[in-house]
Amino acid sequence: MITVIPDISAVYQMVNFLVLLFLLNLVLYKPIRNVIIERKAKVGTLSSGAEKASADLEKQMDDYEKGLRQARGEGLKKKEVFIEEASAQEKEIITRINQKAQANFAEIKAQVAEESEQARKALEAEVEVYAKAIGEKILGRAC
Repeated sequence: MITVIPDISAVYQMVNFLVLLFLLNLVLYKPIRNVIIERKAKVGTLSSGAEKASADLEKQMDDYEKGLRQARGEGLKKKEVFIEEASAQEKEIITRINQKAQANFAEIKAQVAEESEQARKALEAEVEVYAKAIGEKILGRAC
């Protein structure tokens, strides 16, 4: 078996280890831990900001979609009103055109009746002359 005799070099090694541990902690570990803590805080801040921005974006999208639905509904209502107004105007225009056409038709009918009456009177006046001429031709003599 091996026996180890403690001497002063073991104490030096322990002191050296503790001094090295203290210096490494002071120079290396604490700054790295501080940077890690700062990064965690920054990431936490950015994460909460991103979550807030995401929530705001969702709210804005909902508001946009709600506004779009509302605008479409209003647009459809206005469209229906315009269609009803246009239909009423169309009926009114058609009624006026029909009335005008009926008036023109009555006027033309009266004019045709008047012209046919004039033609009938003119023919009645000439009927005797034509009848006499036809009778002479048939009988072959002059009256």
